[in-house]
Amino acid sequence: MNQRLFIQKKSNFDVISQKTTIELRNLVPQIVCKVFVIYDLFNIEENQLQEVLHKVFVDPVTDNVFKYVEDAVNESMPYSKNYFATEFLPGQYNQRDDSSEQCLVLMNVEDVTVKSGLLYVFNNDLSTEDLKKVKDYLINPIESREKDLSKMEIPANPEATEVPIIEGFISADENKLQGIYTQFGLSLEMDDLVFIQDYFKSINRNPTETELKVLDTYWSDHCRHTTFETEITDIKFNSKFNETLQKTFNYYQQVRQELGISKPIRLMDLATVMGKYLSRTGVVKNIDVSEEINACSIVVPIDVDGIEEEWLLQFKNETHNHPTEVEPFGGASTCVGGAIRDPLSGRSYVFQAMRITGAANPLEKIEDTLPGKLPQRKISKEAANGYSSYGNQIGLATTFVKEIYDKGYKAKRMEVGFVAGAVKKEYVRREEPVAGDRIILLGGATGRDGVGGASGSSKTHDGLKLDDLSAEVQKGNAIVERKIQRLFRNPDVLALIKKCNDFGAGGVSVAIGEIARGINVDLDLVPLKYAGLNGTELAISESQERMAVAVEAKDVETFITLAKEENLDATCVAEVTGDDTMTLVWKGTKIVELDRNFLDTNGVRKQAKVEVTDEEYTNPFENKSFNKQSFIEMMQELNHASQKGMVEMFDNNVGRSTVLNAFGGKTMDTPEDVSVQKFPTDGFTNAVSIASFGYNPIISRWSNYHGAYFAVIDSMTKVVAAGGNYTDIRLTFQEYFEKLRDEAARWGKPFAALLGTIEAQKQFGIPAIGGKDSMSGSYQEIDVPPTLISFAVAPSKAEKIVQGTLVEKNSKLSIFIPTLTEDYLIDEKNTKSIFDFIGTINSEVKSMMTVKFGGIAETVANMAFGNEIGFEVKTGLDLAKYYPASIVIEHTEDFNVPTEIAQNYHVLGQTNDSLIFNFNGEEINLKELKQQWKETFNSLFPYKSDTETVVEEKDLKAEQICFAFADHKVENPKVFIPIFPGTNSEYDSAKAFRREGAIVSTLPFRNLTQQDVEESVEAFVTEINQANILFIPGGFSAADEPDGSGKFIATVLRNERIKNAIHNLLERDGLVLGICNGFQALIKSGLLPYGRIQDLEENTPTLTFNEIGRHITQLAKIKVNKSHSPWLKGMEAQEFWIPFSHGEGRFVANDTELEKLIDKGQIATQFVDLDGKLAGQMPYNPNGSTFAVEGIVSPCGKVYGRMGHPERYEEGLFKNIPGNGYMNIFKNAVEYFRG
Repeated sequence: MNQRLFIQKKSNFDVISQKTTIELRNLVPQIVCKVFVIYDLFNIEENQLQEVLHKVFVDPVTDNVFKYVEDAVNESMPYSKNYFATEFLPGQYNQRDDSSEQCLVLMNVEDVTVKSGLLYVFNNDLSTEDLKKVKDYLINPIESREKDLSKMEIPANPEATEVPIIEGFISADENKLQGIYTQFGLSLEMDDLVFIQDYFKSINRNPTETELKVLDTYWSDHCRHTTFETEITDIKFNSKFNETLQKTFNYYQQVRQELGISKPIRLMDLATVMGKYLSRTGVVKNIDVSEEINACSIVVPIDVDGIEEEWLLQFKNETHNHPTEVEPFGGASTCVGGAIRDPLSGRSYVFQAMRITGAANPLEKIEDTLPGKLPQRKISKEAANGYSSYGNQIGLATTFVKEIYDKGYKAKRMEVGFVAGAVKKEYVRREEPVAGDRIILLGGATGRDGVGGASGSSKTHDGLKLDDLSAEVQKGNAIVERKIQRLFRNPDVLALIKKCNDFGAGGVSVAIGEIARGINVDLDLVPLKYAGLNGTELAISESQERMAVAVEAKDVETFITLAKEENLDATCVAEVTGDDTMTLVWKGTKIVELDRNFLDTNGVRKQAKVEVTDEEYTNPFENKSFNKQSFIEMMQELNHASQKGMVEMFDNNVGRSTVLNAFGGKTMDTPEDVSVQKFPTDGFTNAVSIASFGYNPIISRWSNYHGAYFAVIDSMTKVVAAGGNYTDIRLTFQEYFEKLRDEAARWGKPFAALLGTIEAQKQFGIPAIGGKDSMSGSYQEIDVPPTLISFAVAPSKAEKIVQGTLVEKNSKLSIFIPTLTEDYLIDEKNTKSIFDFIGTINSEVKSMMTVKFGGIAETVANMAFGNEIGFEVKTGLDLAKYYPASIVIEHTEDFNVPTEIAQNYHVLGQTNDSLIFNFNGEEINLKELKQQWKETFNSLFPYKSDTETVVEEKDLKAEQICFAFADHKVENPKVFIPIFPGTNSEYDSAKAFRREGAIVSTLPFRNLTQQDVEESVEAFVTEINQANILFIPGGFSAADEPDGSGKFIATVLRNERIKNAIHNLLERDGLVLGICNGFQALIKSGLLPYGRIQDLEENTPTLTFNEIGRHITQLAKIKVNKSHSPWLKGMEAQEFWIPFSHGEGRFVANDTELEKLIDKGQIATQFVDLDGKLAGQMPYNPNGSTFAVEGIVSPCGKVYGRMGHPERYEEGLFKNIPGNGYMNIFKNAVEYFRG
């Protein structure tokens, strides 16, 4: 039978309806909305439905379920006729459907198809016009459509169409060729099409449709940087900075001469020449050079358990501007997914991320949206959701997030992801594939998502409707990419890989096509998401989470077996040949047969002229008078206000590596300027990677040259202020400019910008060793601002890292301001001397921060917010002026400043114990200013919940005493950590226990086939029977689907054999721990609060969506109650700062159930404020938990569940959070067995 279900959260759990109502009131002020999840279940028997209903689809604690839409509507909005349903377009990946079906398979319910959607019900007095507005806002036609509730059917997959030969192509005249160009919607230029025609004339045949589409993709600007490879034939400087531009250009020509470069000048040459030059001349010696171009790569010596090892530090920036503009969630999520796969294909484990975005005003009225565009509000909000969702699931610490606002980004959004990865150098094998080697397609299956994405990203989209672009949408599956991350962390796997390429733009044709000069691909072997794809779609689909891996023929089965152990599909789809031809075969027919030499031409080399001109903008370096009112107003402007509500959506503490929390201080309000992460080693290390960015559109509009120059300088200065050495910095650039067309003045913008970067690299001897360009930022008459972002990366040590948050009262404040030359460049020698001196006083400073564009006043205010420290500044310096490359320093002792930089050193004032900012006598209340500063984006990205709750203290009991030690002593107890699809904290968790002497065993739960499930159950039972401790770590099991966290794990735990093994573990004095996602699973299985796996009742305590309605990432203070649990032995009444990161961590229990927990002593840990009092609301109770509950134990005390992550802490981390310490529950557990 088929069955439709409508599921709604009960009123006190219905966060999604509340959020949706608030959002839609920006359109229709009087609207009220109720949201239901729809499940269409096909081919399910009645007895099966009854078995799975309350285990997979309906949580009896939080949900109501209806079988008919009329009942659902009348229950929520009686007699309303205002409702509609939505669903993804056929072929779009739907995580909810996938996770639902996976859960059903776990319960031996096979061959059931799940199709989900959403039902929106509105108040009955909504007008037809208002309902249409709402429908247009909620349904993005590029990815979704209105669902027809009158029928239930699975969309049929069309039959795969044959791949046609383009008859008459080689004989086509100019008009017919133009018709072909238009028919296929090519991104190539017409002269490229003529070039292609000439090639096929030379081999006397017409191309297939696939060949034309492959060439359009292969030679697209996105894949082959055709704009940056264009020959520049004429250069003119017509600028107020002619002399400066000419001087740098002359230097560039000198460098080209020294390197023996005779090729024509190109933007690509300007972007890369200094890396080559500084390496060739010996200034830079640690660049890792190879034939594989996966990411920037440098060799770094690091310490691991006191032993020095050579590692590769790899980093990459990536844009997804076009995809995010048209489908923000999917575009942004696949931005970070694609960025990750670049270092990952270089064999690195990716552990660090930053996100830099550009938008127009997201607070503008929705009616001001441009025709054919999505509202800026929707783009910003959903893009943040998409990027954070993917990064959070995969377990990537995103410790710096910044959105830049400029009216030009209304042309096209900027979505940039930066990631860094690392791997022990000796693990990486690099060899060119030879004839007979095989290519394995690893990871996800292939669908229509992303077909045409590369060429689409290379076009200007004037006047196109969103639904014209639906084929270009990509949906990510972070769970699959996490599995690839795990696989590539295995040295045995890396030893098999000769070469690797990620499936990014262009799909099979590019990812496999680039691996060797001769390649033969059998497209019939490519795993499919669904039937009906033809050869062209298979060749160019950009389905995500796929890798192409070259191995020797003898290693194919070994590699596939190792992949299966990680629950990954791996299929041999191609063979390396001895000829120079890329061949793609489908249904036994060659649909692509292209000569490698022709492919490598990248089409017709274009030519362009350059003229560098100026536009009229205010000089950003001129003096600005400071006054109280203008300062307060500036602090609330888009580019100066706090972005905390957005930043906290991104997990910044996963990985046990975060040296600086994204926000510093006891209130966590000072935004840090850098991302600093420890290397992902299995042992203990002090080695860190510092990453920063620089870019300001105001400077770039005034002068493209100076904008890029100071982007480099700013990124470098931030590294220095964080404790890094500028000589260790390596750079990578992100260029994003308007469509250049055939206009010299437009070409002059990136040309001047790249000259600016050459000047900065020359001055400081730090090279750019990579980058990414995007040259399509135009829409009708609107252009993006000239954008060149500099990313700076430097290795360092954790003990050298300096925070940006003011630390002490009564400390001194001072500043170093480098000398600025007449042409607005910083004095090279002077600045180096300052940076060198700052390096020598590293251990003496308390905090440092680079000067913001709002001047000294903005900088010191930002530094003060986190610890709420007042100050008095007395200086003759202009407090509102921007001083580039300048650093504000907090210190307690005076410095012996060298004479040559004494004129650059200025005393500003000192901190005090007031809550007042005093700027040369003008006083501003710290807390009032901070409130205004944080309020700007609160309607878009809330930083707090509106609920105000007072939690009363109660007498907590712990009368039932657990054994102080286990009956049987074990010196090195065994810990079993199961890894479910979506688990992302297993490395942190294993490391925490191993440091205490435990023996840790980890094992993925495999579920690709029913046999995998049965074998995994058997293996899990064996592991649990051999273990002393079962630890279910954090993550997003099955992506927290279907519609709730922990359901997948709970379903596994309910398996009769696994359930019995866990009960047996507890009966033999074993322990069970669940953190975050693990806690959710313990709750949903009944292990908490009952101590046994059992069905849930309607009033069972539960964990549900955070009160604020979004993912939260922060540290929070908890206190330990008196407890009979061995997990908490010796910790009573202690307080700890603990990292948190979750979307569903709100503990909810009614009064009766809460009293039961109190009576049995099960309330283990609670949230407290800075004064140690129980906290009822954010930020101290981050999820809004009842009675401030953070964690509970079972009646016997052996089972402990909590939302906080103590396993993410070790020495050297969270240096900007005062008083943080290690809550070592892991040592307690080990000691319990040692006796």
